[in-house]
Formats: sequence, structure tokens, C-alpha cells
Amino acid sequence: MSGRPSLAIGIASSASHRRRLAELLGGSEAVLIVSSVDQARRFLGVAGEPAAPPAEAAAHRVVVTAAPAATALSIDSDRRVLRWRNREIGLTPLEHDLLRCLVGTPGHTWTHRRLHREVWGTERLGRGSDLHSVVRRVRRKLARLGVPATIDAVRGVGFRLALP
Repeated sequence: MSGRPSLAIGIASSASHRRRLAELLGGSEAVLIVSSVDQARRFLGVAGEPAAPPAEAAAHRVVVTAAPAATALSIDSDRRVLRWRNREIGLTPLEHDLLRCLVGTPGHTWTHRRLHREVWGTERLGRGSDLHSVVRRVRRKLARLGVPATIDAVRGVGFRLALP
């Protein structure tokens, strides 16, 4: 050991993953948990390589492209914004985490339990109204942007993002 304090850096895109990292790294002398490599570089004052284009970007940006490129739906996690074409709309932390799950795997059905674990970081489902409330708000925001994608309910199972 050099006698200098150690620094543990954790990078996770979702709030639930950052909470889990905090638990895992809690024994370190100093901990930095951020949502992207770029954010860590900015914090540490380290000049890095140029940022990758959105399709190749690190986990903090998800880009899902349907048929023509003009229908690209993306989430900017640093700014917590949903972007479609030239329009954007702000997201709450819960809306952001829900969309990260659904947009990252379009067509895949996410169970209520798994969504609750990823978005709230807990297994407790309660009445389920919290999840339905967030889905309802996200549907409204998708409609406001004019996004042709929908969030479909799979009765008794969960939700999925359906792209045209």
C-alpha cells in the first residue's frame, strides 16, 4: 500500500443499479458512483476519448431505431430526457428507469416483479398501482411527442414496448 486512500469508482445507468453498487462498494475509503464513463471523467477532470456516436455509446444512452432512421427513439440518461426526431421531453427518475428497461429490449415482456425490482430496487409489489401510474405517465409523454411506439400491457404478466 502506498499510504494514499483508495478510490472505488462504480458506473451504472439505473438508480437501482447505483444503489446496489453503493452497497457493494460501501467498505471502500472513497466511493464515486456515476451513471456514465463520461460523467466519471468530468468529475475526475480526466480528458477522455471522444464520445461514441449514440448507437455505440456506453450504457447511459440507449437508442432504439425502428424502420427509418427518422423514427429513432432515444433516452439521454445524463439529462433524463426522452428524444424522438427533433423533440424531447423531460422524465422523472421513475419514468426514466422504466423506459430504460422497455426501450432497451423492445418487444420483450417485462414482468411486474422485474420492473418493480429494476425501477424501485425492491421486490415488494404492493397493489401495483405505483407501476401502473408510471406507465400511464410515460404513455402520455410518448403521445405528446407523437412517438408511434406503445407500451402494451400483457395481462397478468407485465408490460412491453411495441414499435411500429
